[in-house]
Amino acid sequence: MDHSTVFVGVDYATAFVQVCVLDIRGRQLANGRCSNDWRSIADFVARHGRHVRASIEACSGAADLAEELLSEADWSIDLAHPGYVARMKANPDKTDFSDARMLADLVRVGYLPRVWLAPQSIRELRRLVRYRQDLVKRRTALKLRIRALLRDHRIKPPEGVNPWTRVWWAWVAALDLPEHSRWIIDRSIEDLIDVSRRVEAATAHLEKATADDRFVEEMLAMSGIGLVTACAIRAEVGDPARFKTGRQLARFCGLSPQNASSGERQADAGLISACNHGFRAILIEAAHRLKRYDPRWARMASGLRARGKPGSVIAAAVANRWVRWLYHRLIEMRPAA
Repeated sequence: MDHSTVFVGVDYATAFVQVCVLDIRGRQLANGRCSNDWRSIADFVARHGRHVRASIEACSGAADLAEELLSEADWSIDLAHPGYVARMKANPDKTDFSDARMLADLVRVGYLPRVWLAPQSIRELRRLVRYRQDLVKRRTALKLRIRALLRDHRIKPPEGVNPWTRVWWAWVAALDLPEHSRWIIDRSIEDLIDVSRRVEAATAHLEKATADDRFVEEMLAMSGIGLVTACAIRAEVGDPARFKTGRQLARFCGLSPQNASSGERQADAGLISACNHGFRAILIEAAHRLKRYDPRWARMASGLRARGKPGSVIAAAVANRWVRWLYHRLIEMRPAA
């Protein structure tokens, strides 16, 4: 039995995984399929070495398998960024065999583009936050459908009646609409009521799930920051120490401007697109509240407004600087190593 260090690449699939094992010189010791089970994978690799340094591409299900190999098989394993791995491959062909070999080789030479492996508690919180976000999107779509149907019939609410108030709902219920339109709007209202209840239930579950979280508690004490925003930051950011600077965190959140300069032309192209757009939207909404309720960010917004900056740019700038400031607050809260 060889007890030297081996380097392992795991190409993940739901039905099975492709596992490649390399030695320190890059010689392939094995490259074969295993069932999607940590024991089968660990037994396959154990024939060639006990000290394992491995990688698996980040995708749905990969984090759970990686955590099992980390805790149960005592492997050293990292998640790999699939986009960067594909660029580094420099080969149009794609097979499970070559992908596993590529991952193993990147671990061996130290060039693996790592992705943070969030603990199970954070992954569970992410699922809950994103579930609520999906419900909110459905609620918004239903509201848009109701408003669009009313516009199709060129129906306007009475003067001074705001949408979604009790008076507005009573007015909609009393409208004389054609048979099919009436049926559609009634069904849409039923769906809207149901989804709204689900949103409230998800919000209550979020509050319960983060009741003892110090990071969430700290953010809730800040002006303009509510439960949903605090939970989203906790779920998506996780451990703030995985970022080296506040600027790096802001870039991860998609709040940094994108440079589009070439030659003598110097220009910006808006915010970077490589991010979680739903999470960025939450932070932008938070920035709108911050510049209303927090004097520090209100002054910043006022200064940008005096320079002629539009509201969308002001909100993005405030969100960027606030996230960079928040990074240092969260780092201070981490327990000493």
